[in-house]
Amino acid sequence: MSQQKKPDTGRRGFLKTLGLAGTAVGAAAVAGTVQAKVTTAESGEKQEGSGYQETEHVRSYYETLRN
Repeated sequence: MSQQKKPDTGRRGFLKTLGLAGTAVGAAAVAGTVQAKVTTAESGEKQEGSGYQETEHVRSYYETLRN
């Protein structure tokens, strides 16, 4: 009679562990980002950055969309 070999689950277990660790790191990064935004909003500081600015180039692009 032939003996059935049991599958090697070591690699599968390693990948599951790796996936859980990645999820935990991602959740911690999101939580840190949210906390930083809340802290800045509570302190009343105005964030300065290179956010959206409607320049002449942008206005001309919008004009081409209207036609």
